[in-house]
Amino acid sequence: MASNKSSALKIGDLIDVSIEKVAHGGHFIARYNGAVIFVRHAIPGEHCTVEITSTGSSFNRGDVVSISEPSEFRVQPPCQYSHRAGCGGCDFQHIDPGYQRTLKSHVITEQFSRIAKQDIQVEVEEVGSPVGWRTRAIATTNRNGKLGFYKSRSHSIAPVENCIICIDGMNFSEISGRNLKGDVRVEISASNTGERTIALAPTRGEEKARITEGPAVLHEVVEGKTLEVSQESFWQSHAKAPEVLTKAVLDFAQISSSEHVLDLYGGAGLFTAAIIDLVGPDGQVDLIEGSKVATEDARRNFASYKNVTVATGDVAKLLPRVTSADVVVLDPPREGAGKDVISQIAALNPRAIVYVACDPAALARDTAYLEDHSYLLAGLRAFDLFPMTHHIECVALYERAEVS
Repeated sequence: MASNKSSALKIGDLIDVSIEKVAHGGHFIARYNGAVIFVRHAIPGEHCTVEITSTGSSFNRGDVVSISEPSEFRVQPPCQYSHRAGCGGCDFQHIDPGYQRTLKSHVITEQFSRIAKQDIQVEVEEVGSPVGWRTRAIATTNRNGKLGFYKSRSHSIAPVENCIICIDGMNFSEISGRNLKGDVRVEISASNTGERTIALAPTRGEEKARITEGPAVLHEVVEGKTLEVSQESFWQSHAKAPEVLTKAVLDFAQISSSEHVLDLYGGAGLFTAAIIDLVGPDGQVDLIEGSKVATEDARRNFASYKNVTVATGDVAKLLPRVTSADVVVLDPPREGAGKDVISQIAALNPRAIVYVACDPAALARDTAYLEDHSYLLAGLRAFDLFPMTHHIECVALYERAEVS
């Protein structure tokens, strides 16, 4: 039964608390007279004054107002818009980048312990600079046409002149200085070949974003291969993510000539592009992806390969058509693959399953499902591909348990 101790707290209350630990989702845990509070902009071990921003039957939310005993890992945020009333995008800018990775490691450990009932220790690997990494961004104009990002848990826009986590090629400050219409979603994409696309859409309704500048299809070069990626297609946000994740997937998969590989939730074909040369002309790669735009990209990218098939549709519905596979690579959306897809993958009896995940909770849940089908976690790496935020990218390897 949920505790009702939080009912004593009211929105706007100022309370003094000690911060206990990091929580999944970028918050930090504190308690006050038995009530649990999820606190923004804190660090474990700090003593803070917190303003209550919302209350509930099982937990409350709050923001740090002042710190009486700051952590040794607290730093001045490099971005002027990173504060409790500012941009809601970067929730870890007040933390030393090295300690950000330590906290993310703690989150992975906690999620696997709580959900998968496994004791997992993994280092979150540094990939590059904590700023200047983002190649895809969605900004929004307020009613006055000022470009910015949503505040935390709010429909209000915090105007920003520049976003320091975006790559230079996006030239965010130039876009923010334009005379833009109010209440417009601005989608900005920048490729590693120097292209930039801007697409606009109203913030209300379901209208598709319309490209107003740049090509509809961008070109990304990864490991010497050029891939076409439409503005609407998913592509990893961190400039180094395609190369880093491809190398991690191949290292775990250890793909051999003539093997049959499934690339599930394969997008425009990032992993297929690296796998196809390894399986050779006698091997096979089947890519399944729900986005029609992305699979159109993939079909163009692999038009010259007779041993690559591309299918558009729900992975859960299309997977039963596959009868076998040597290796399965999957990169599902944030909610993970889920019980049905995991069951179908296991039924194919692959020698290896390589899972790319952007949510450690979903990964831990699916790890438990895989264990139910006798596939055990054989390797795990974590990468700081979203520095200054709480997000983490993991790559996991599963192999079938030996039966004695």
